[in-house]
Amino acid sequence: MRSAESASVFEMMNRRNQTIAADVERGWRRRTPHVSLPEVHRSIVVPTTASFWRKLIAFSGPGFLVAVGYMDPGNWATDLSGGAKFGYALLTVVMISNFMAILLQHLCIKLGVATGRDLAQACRDHYSTLTVWSLWILCEIAIAACDLAEVVGSAIGLQLLFGLPLVWGCIITALDVLAVLYLQTKGFRYIEALVITLIVTIGSCFAAELIFSKPDLTGVMLGFVPGPRIVVNQGMLYVSIGILGATVMPHNLYLHSSIVQTRRFEQTPEGKREAIKFATIDSTVALMFALFINGAILVLAASAFHWSGHQDVAEIQDAYKLLSPLLGVGVASILFAVALLASGQNSTLTGTLAGQVVMEGFLNFRITPWLRRLITRFIAIIPAVLVIGIFGESKTTQLLVASQVVLSMQLGFAVWPLMRFTGEKTKMGEFANRLCLKILGWATAGIIIVLNVKLLLDTFLPDSVLQSLYGFFHISAPTQ
Repeated sequence: MRSAESASVFEMMNRRNQTIAADVERGWRRRTPHVSLPEVHRSIVVPTTASFWRKLIAFSGPGFLVAVGYMDPGNWATDLSGGAKFGYALLTVVMISNFMAILLQHLCIKLGVATGRDLAQACRDHYSTLTVWSLWILCEIAIAACDLAEVVGSAIGLQLLFGLPLVWGCIITALDVLAVLYLQTKGFRYIEALVITLIVTIGSCFAAELIFSKPDLTGVMLGFVPGPRIVVNQGMLYVSIGILGATVMPHNLYLHSSIVQTRRFEQTPEGKREAIKFATIDSTVALMFALFINGAILVLAASAFHWSGHQDVAEIQDAYKLLSPLLGVGVASILFAVALLASGQNSTLTGTLAGQVVMEGFLNFRITPWLRRLITRFIAIIPAVLVIGIFGESKTTQLLVASQVVLSMQLGFAVWPLMRFTGEKTKMGEFANRLCLKILGWATAGIIIVLNVKLLLDTFLPDSVLQSLYGFFHISAPTQ
């Protein structure tokens, strides 16, 4: 009798477990065999009965790792060019692009918390094998391109500060792999602390630069006011597209949906809802800090170069040489280089984590973290060393521009699945996007994709074809 009762209880529990598994996996073609970043998954405890501020502190960190991608060296060239050429006018573009980033990163948080999958895993569990492999290859190329910008940026910073040749600077940046490996053995909080420290360093440098440059506060405030001048002025529109096109880094979408799962929150609808709320606050605050950094670069360029007859400054090295003489402060150029070095090193830390997320998520293929990071680093260092060695150090700016173009090619392939997955009730349950969020999200995705397609056409099509194409739509072709 007792044996029959035990068998009955076991059968009921088995059916219950099967029902729960079916509910969790509904809407997906495949089950996820392992969690994202297993060595740090749910490793940070969130106190369930703590106050609002203690919970916010527990959830704070991932947003700052993501914000790093919005202030990496690849963005510096467009911000410098925009400020030098057009003064404060493009601050509104920086602000709008930041709001787009806040929205998309919020959707990444929802995907990671609600489904327990990062974006790469979600793509693998939804799309066909051929599509998954194609998306993985595109994403790996994008990560290599982003890493290339970070390596070159760090190398330029080392050269400006210590006079090191760029080739040696590129090689030295590979040592950051050791820092990531060491800190990850200590705990994910240590990586977050290092990233936040470097962000504070960048912010402090630019806060001092703004004091030295004495910008026109009225002009700065007016720069945040949207107006038709950006669309009417073709040169201004072209630089604006460069700023907007480089706004959302594809690897950030994969990374954020993964590292938000490092928190051990309650796996209930209430617990997930709370996790989304606090993680979104963390992300928004961090991205507002990124807005300050990008805005500060543009304001500095406008104050120092635009009204002093140096409107053609677009290269980082030129800005470094001119800052101290123009501002009359000897330390201005040094602070600029320190911020650049911190920016490059910070970005490489998060870029290697994103590489691990992408490979494990898309392919369900795990290799040891140190080998994964070495592969990622060498993929970035080899083309940088070859181009600098063959063509000379004057080609670094072209390398940065090329990396942004490659990133723009992949962006639509990351934004589209994100919008699709977070909008499906079968996958997200009660956390699926509501109508207003769907409209905002798809509008943002459409703008980003269209602007990046335009950037690609302007980069690769011959001038004669561009003239005909723009003439067909009765608009002026870009002149630069």
